[in-house]
Amino acid sequence: MAGPLGVTQLLLFSRSDKGSTNLRIARCPRGPTLHFRINEYSLCKDVRKALRNPKSPGKEFTTPPLLVMNNFSTPVPPNPDGTPGRPPPQDTLLISMFQSMFPAISAQRTPIASIRRVLLLNRHPAEEGSPEYIIDVRHYAISTKSVGLSRPIRRLNAAEKRFYKGSDPLKLKKKGGLPNLGKLEDIADYMLDPAAAAGGYTSESEVEEDAQVEVLNPTVQGAKRKRLLKGPEKKSIHLTELGPRMTLEMVKIEEGLGDGKTLWHAYERKTKAEIQELEQRHAKKQAEKEKRKKAQQLNVQTKKEALEAKKKEKKARKAKGEAVEESDGDDDEEMWDDEELDELHERDSESDEEEDEEMED
Repeated sequence: MAGPLGVTQLLLFSRSDKGSTNLRIARCPRGPTLHFRINEYSLCKDVRKALRNPKSPGKEFTTPPLLVMNNFSTPVPPNPDGTPGRPPPQDTLLISMFQSMFPAISAQRTPIASIRRVLLLNRHPAEEGSPEYIIDVRHYAISTKSVGLSRPIRRLNAAEKRFYKGSDPLKLKKKGGLPNLGKLEDIADYMLDPAAAAGGYTSESEVEEDAQVEVLNPTVQGAKRKRLLKGPEKKSIHLTELGPRMTLEMVKIEEGLGDGKTLWHAYERKTKAEIQELEQRHAKKQAEKEKRKKAQQLNVQTKKEALEAKKKEKKARKAKGEAVEESDGDDDEEMWDDEELDELHERDSESDEEEDEEMED
């Protein structure tokens, strides 16, 4: 069902008998599967408790996040002729696995307002030829505010935007809507008095200069007219962590959806003779597996044909007026066929687990 549902990756979390937490990322429908050990993690609720001003998730999850990957290239010595060395294949596989989890973002076509989250993946610095792949995962919500404006002006701008979007006038009176200026004699009282109309200057700390960007104002379309806000607007970018936090360590890569041979392992190194022997054993087990599967399917088909023949015989006897005993034996036989198939899958999975343990040893 991965294809019709549009599922590209499966993220499987598990806990071993020894207490270690693991993550498997499988590419649908034919693999490969990446195995990670979760060294450290914090749940979303723990991250929110640690924040001074946590952000409740809302519309941020209606659009995919922006993926930022850092330091994913393993240092490789140059070739004898001076050309750059070829990166290891697991680097390319790891990068493509994470990139294919989210749709591509075009800088020319993707609206800036649709980028509301960012997923940061940072690999710890690795030495030349090091097999370590330790990755920090962080997840943030992106919020922007106009720079150089006091809180009263920002509140008026927000109310104006909601007004042009066609919001209900009664809702504009609520928090975040139009300020109450009924008790004030002049707009200057609202702009200059911090206590006036629950407004005033912002008490938040100033934003750093490197967190300010210029954003082009989009075209705003109304019901009867179209207006264009000219000129870029300087805004500050603020990141609020949503969680979860994880520190992943890649252990191995294997073919298929968790049932293929090991392509790469962080701790085990095999000689060419050992690799060839493992491939032969894997091919032999796959052939035996297919043979058992075909034999089982043939047995099930034979039983179904016998069951159909029995049903036809009963119908023929009923048509002749003979007495026929009604029983639930047919349903039991069909259930027994399904149990037989489940038993075959269990035997295959047990043989795959034994093969993985042998390859790791």
